[in-house]
Amino acid sequence: MKIPKKVKSKNSVATASFFGLRSLRKLNLSDCHILEGAIPNDFSSLCSLEYLDLSRNNFVTLPARLNQLSQLKGLRLGCCKRLQSLPELPSSIEEIDAHDGTVMENILCPSSVYRSKECGGLRFTFSNCFRLSENESSNFVAATLREMQSLANKLPRFQFPIQVREASYKRLCSTKNILTVNGKFPGPTIYATKGETIIVDVYNKGNENITIHWHGVTMPRYPWTDGPEYITQCPIRPGSKFTQKIILSTEEGTLWWHAHSDWTRATVHGAIIIYPKNGTKYPFHKPDREVPIILGEWWKNDVNAVRDEGLATGGDPDPSDALLINGQPGDLYPCSKSVYNFPFLIADTFKLTVDHGKTYLLRIINAALQEALFFSIDKHKMTVVGTDGSYTKPLTRDFITIFPGQTYDVLLEANQRPDHYYMAAITYSVAPKYQDFYDNTTTTAIVQYNGYYTPSSPPSLPYLPAYNDTNASVQVMAGLRSLANAEHPCNVPLSTSTNLIYTVSVNSYPCVNNSCAGANGTRFSSSINNISFHTPTVDILQAYYYNISGIYGDKFPSDPPLVFDFTADYLPLIYQLPSSGTEVRVLEYNSTVDIVFQGTNVLAATHHPMHLHGYSFYVVGWGFGNFDGNKDPLRYNMVDPPFQNTISVPSNGWVAIRFEASNPGVWFMHCHVERHLTWGMETAFIVKNGKHPEAQMLPPPSDMPPC
Repeated sequence: MKIPKKVKSKNSVATASFFGLRSLRKLNLSDCHILEGAIPNDFSSLCSLEYLDLSRNNFVTLPARLNQLSQLKGLRLGCCKRLQSLPELPSSIEEIDAHDGTVMENILCPSSVYRSKECGGLRFTFSNCFRLSENESSNFVAATLREMQSLANKLPRFQFPIQVREASYKRLCSTKNILTVNGKFPGPTIYATKGETIIVDVYNKGNENITIHWHGVTMPRYPWTDGPEYITQCPIRPGSKFTQKIILSTEEGTLWWHAHSDWTRATVHGAIIIYPKNGTKYPFHKPDREVPIILGEWWKNDVNAVRDEGLATGGDPDPSDALLINGQPGDLYPCSKSVYNFPFLIADTFKLTVDHGKTYLLRIINAALQEALFFSIDKHKMTVVGTDGSYTKPLTRDFITIFPGQTYDVLLEANQRPDHYYMAAITYSVAPKYQDFYDNTTTTAIVQYNGYYTPSSPPSLPYLPAYNDTNASVQVMAGLRSLANAEHPCNVPLSTSTNLIYTVSVNSYPCVNNSCAGANGTRFSSSINNISFHTPTVDILQAYYYNISGIYGDKFPSDPPLVFDFTADYLPLIYQLPSSGTEVRVLEYNSTVDIVFQGTNVLAATHHPMHLHGYSFYVVGWGFGNFDGNKDPLRYNMVDPPFQNTISVPSNGWVAIRFEASNPGVWFMHCHVERHLTWGMETAFIVKNGKHPEAQMLPPPSDMPPC
């Protein structure tokens, strides 16, 4: 239910309008300018209300009887100019969002804060508040820093229970059940400070196996809760629980978490925001507000059914039906504008409200299963200041290309004429458009300036490159540089002890009578150094730790088995057939590693965003064509290369990375295009223990999921 703007009353006359609305689930009182006394004191008639939105109001006084809303789950108070009080809330509450408040007074602690729910958890967002006045008798002021510090001395730094369960969502005019965390899509954001440890209790209340991976967190000496299925753990079965420890160390900026089993990460994902340690600050002017921007994909059909059909036919799986920004397709898709079916809001384009002259930090994540994306904001430039949990020198661009698995921290200055402006994303793909191998749609959101004006209708779309513009796709990668200063040093290994060349290829297996749906009647596969990975049924970490034989081999080759012109236009068909196996590479502790990822045109040239678990690495070089071991290392950037955990190998090109193998354990490495991973473009490193106890892998937790 949406209330007209400028509601102001000194009595409870608004109460009468709520009688008879016992089935009302969502009440929107946002943007009312002044909201004082217009909210009824007696909420007993709204017994089914689940979400109350009071955001972007100038004066808000919440009634004392808010705890009568026994079904209330979410309370939005973001961007309120003066929030007078936060009274006792019902125990059903799951989320309170009061970001960007200007003056907040007498914020009292609901007793429900201190109750530990088995499967839920209460999330408070009081970030970027200008002034937060404390009531000395209160137990809690904006998740009271005093109280949090006191609790931190008694408990793990953060205890964050999550429930993986199905929820019903409507997109593109149809409804389906999807797997979610806490019923949210995208999932909840995890906020932390550099160096902290977070304990996450994962309850699997869904109908399928699940694992959760903390993408970009190096997990020093503790691979046990890193998350990839059958690499470091067996899956969490339905009805089971697994307590995962997230150990933050050098990461600072934006990372993310996602499911790492089957294709469930299409809907099971969310942001991880890691702030600087107390006493330190951003290496740029502090923004006025920070906003996660999660890019994703939506299929009308069940995503694992799409996967299974692709495996059954041997062909490319169906592309997604829509691209998403923060879970929404945007105005250009059917049934996707802001639409009300009283009393429910059934669709909504994501809107970022901004004030002219302010600066916003967009924490952009590509959570898409398959698609690399061009992203831009109409008439606004973006300045990249970080990637993959590491800061960079400022890099200003009209658009960015973000590959699956990557994150970018981008500063947006609201410096244009007040209006509505589209932000938009489209797929970057080298596949011919007629082959329908990729999602050829455009997702949009709106940057909406505050103020009184007549907005352009519709907003204009921003400039985006042609869908197959490979030169445009590498512009950001070519310009990224790490800070390389005293506060954020660059420790790239200048010499290496282990040098590897890994070809990354799309391959195929023959089918009887050419009966499969892949190229020329074959079945698609993929490989690294012509080995298509075979997933075991016992996780490799357990097999390594307990010396269980027969699970994996340790003879992954250092070089491709055949050396030829990898990027030639036409290659013999014999090169398309890979071998299959569960092979890993063993690294000595503290060895310095140089890996050249060489793209090939074996079956089809395309990009491959390669992600390494347990490490970030320096991207010291890249180029098109075949890597030249004599000439190309001479052009390596050994001064300020970017520090990343996911890097895309250009189509018919190569990338060189370096890292020091100082994190013992078993660490997965794979292409983050999900169909390539499914087809076998993956392997793992086993990094041996060092001599001293602090250089050795920690023991496993007691509740590892059984195989």
